[in-house]
Amino acid sequence: MGKLAFLFPGQASQYPGMGKDLAEKFGVSRAVFEEADQALGLAISRICFEGSEDELKLTENTQPAILTVSVAALRALQEKGISPDYVAGHSLGEYSANVAAGTLEFADAVRLVRKRGKYM
Repeated sequence: MGKLAFLFPGQASQYPGMGKDLAEKFGVSRAVFEEADQALGLAISRICFEGSEDELKLTENTQPAILTVSVAALRALQEKGISPDYVAGHSLGEYSANVAAGTLEFADAVRLVRKRGKYM
């Protein structure tokens, strides 16, 4: 069987309502949103699920939102026995790739990208 690679997206892939289906259908995905909310002291889940396009496109929100949705999707796939052999990410997606590779803890990554977004 061939090798599997996951490529994680960067900024500009966000949209209102993103990740809501994942959180509703998969407990492991819901747990990722809860972990992000707790790590940030901010309801990034609300911004993803119910936020306006304007709120979501603020870089300080966009970056942790995309990372959180990416990791929520990753965890759902992993729970189904689907794990990548290789990971890569475009710009911001590099943080998701590092979480997937186990080189960066998710809570640390989500805090980092929130700061990254503020400083940009």
